[in-house]
Amino acid sequence: MAGPLPLADPAPADGLLPRGALDQAGQRALGVYVHVPFCRVRCGYCDFNTYTASELRGASQSGYAAQAIGEIRFARGVLAASGAPDRPAQTVFFGGGTPTLLPADDLVRMLGSIREEFGLAPGAEVTTEANPDSVDADDLRRLSDGGFTRVSFGMQSAVPHVLAALDRTHDPARVPLVVRWAREAGLDVSLDLIYGTPGESLADWRTSLEAVIAEEPDHVSAYALIVEDGTKLARQIRRGELATPDDDLSADMYELADDLLGAAGYEWYEVSNWARGDAQRSRHNLGYWRGDDWWGVGPGAHSHVGGVRWWNAKHPAAYADRIGAGVSPAVGRETLDAATRETERVLLSTRIREGIEVSSLHAGGRRAVAGLVADGLVEARTALAGRLTLTRRGRLLADAVVRRLLED
Repeated sequence: MAGPLPLADPAPADGLLPRGALDQAGQRALGVYVHVPFCRVRCGYCDFNTYTASELRGASQSGYAAQAIGEIRFARGVLAASGAPDRPAQTVFFGGGTPTLLPADDLVRMLGSIREEFGLAPGAEVTTEANPDSVDADDLRRLSDGGFTRVSFGMQSAVPHVLAALDRTHDPARVPLVVRWAREAGLDVSLDLIYGTPGESLADWRTSLEAVIAEEPDHVSAYALIVEDGTKLARQIRRGELATPDDDLSADMYELADDLLGAAGYEWYEVSNWARGDAQRSRHNLGYWRGDDWWGVGPGAHSHVGGVRWWNAKHPAAYADRIGAGVSPAVGRETLDAATRETERVLLSTRIREGIEVSSLHAGGRRAVAGLVADGLVEARTALAGRLTLTRRGRLLADAVVRRLLED
């Protein structure tokens, strides 16, 4: 199960935002995230807010679309009453969990509500996550016909013993099939990988990368496995049943991914993400990294508007109760102070290829740039031009770079 939500102020029942959150809102993009918290099985490494059928305790998948639509309508009313300018959604992202455990028609209904309440900007990016074994060709056609433009498949690995260690249930041979179906439906395709799984060798990782490249997706995400407290994987490692992930091997895996993906025509644009070109980057995720606004719909979903952040009740039953009562599903809210917003700006901006303007750093951060160049962590050429961009070594040590930039 996922960990507790952060401590903060209670969220108001009416959801209204403070006036300051809407300053310059018209200059920020608006995205919508829809959390679908259902999974067939709980993967051993996962600490996301997800629930199998036995954990729903009175909540139901069949009623979820109507509940989410209730929050979408509530969100539109809150933003209007708070004085927000009309802004169509630039991006919509259905994540989870496994959104495609719901019928495709339910996902299309929820998207239709977003279109009706907010509008969709011309060329809006609309993504759903999916497992390779949770969709068929008809599902993907229905999603495309209903306005989805992109699907992100949780491939994770092409090697059976690695998938088994992660408790992933799909057959890797199904990935080429679902990619083909998505292409035939007119959807852009992203493939998501995890590296550093206990028992995974560098050769195993090469096999997965080569399998991804053979499918020619538009976008690839590759995330290092993080062992989260409270997960099945953490317990297996603690008992000695699985080896602790090797940081040096994980670094080698990252470098191999960058080499092979780069040779295949993919450019990194964020520490863990590569795309065939600027148009294939995940615009929704870029909105997070650039500090735009988004409304998160669903149990445990987080939202952010102009430095105000809030999060919903985690369990689907508690979420449904609040939606049914006509009150905000949010249970906590915080207004970020200037120091926290600056820390997050540096942390997130540094992760993307465009980097951060050196002149925007405080004096200590500007002084740190020369040392970061000398240590091979940021690009010398771009630093001289006034912008800090991570080298590949810097990407591996991104957290250390940020700490140095934030030192006084």
